[in-house]
Amino acid sequence: MHSSSGDIVRIYLMPTSTDVDELLSDIRDEMATALGVSDAEAVARINQQWQGQDLSGDDEIVLHEDGYFWALSIYFGGNVPDWSPDADRSNWMPKPAPPRDSPCWTLPD
Repeated sequence: MHSSSGDIVRIYLMPTSTDVDELLSDIRDEMATALGVSDAEAVARINQQWQGQDLSGDDEIVLHEDGYFWALSIYFGGNVPDWSPDADRSNWMPKPAPPRDSPCWTLPD
């Protein structure tokens, strides 16, 4: 994402490497397709999950799982009873999104 002046606009609150940026993009995509979450909410949830951490190293531990894993883990607060893509999630309880006045929300909804 770029601003009109050409400067990169940061939507994530933590430092990230290029590989982590790609993973975060995959997580956003998975949240949208698998869970119906907006980009703004997905970014807010990702920020809430990893705010205050430095994910800019070359071999971050978060890179050892894929976007699907992290999307479900973040959305359901780590309580994922069935990892299959066609699981019935209708009775699963998502972790509440960050409050709307939280700095985690860096994109308009």
